[in-house]
Amino acid sequence: MAGERQARVADRIRVVLAERLEKGLRDPRLGFVTITDVKVTGDLQHASVFYTVMGDEALRADTAAALKSATGMLRSEVGKHLNTRLTPSLEFFLDAIPENADHIAALLREARERDAAVAGLASTATYAGDADPYVKPREFDEDEVDEAEEEAAADEDDKA
Repeated sequence: MAGERQARVADRIRVVLAERLEKGLRDPRLGFVTITDVKVTGDLQHASVFYTVMGDEALRADTAAALKSATGMLRSEVGKHLNTRLTPSLEFFLDAIPENADHIAALLREARERDAAVAGLASTATYAGDADPYVKPREFDEDEVDEAEEEAAADEDDKA
């Protein structure tokens, strides 16, 4: 039950912050921000807000500073739209989703290249031994068949 309430509050905070950032802040340092996730503690006292920023490292640093300076105003905005006794404190974290996605894409690209190289080697490969390494029933010549029958008959005579 508490987990459901946490999820509802976190979702509401995410929507309120996204709407407020869409309207814009009066801070020119703020870049193009997307709120990706919000995690709220069990007692609803603290909210961790994860965001991404389009742009280079300098723009990310400027946006982090702008969000830090606007935390009080954003918290009061969240407080107006939440139906809770206390307004949670907000802490902003830069989300590493784009970097992780780029890293995973690079790993997949490398795996495809290695698979293609292995497939190229396999197409020109030859067997190390016989082409068919499996043991097959031995084929006997006529003379060997006669000898085997004679030995089998002699073994039966010995048993009897």
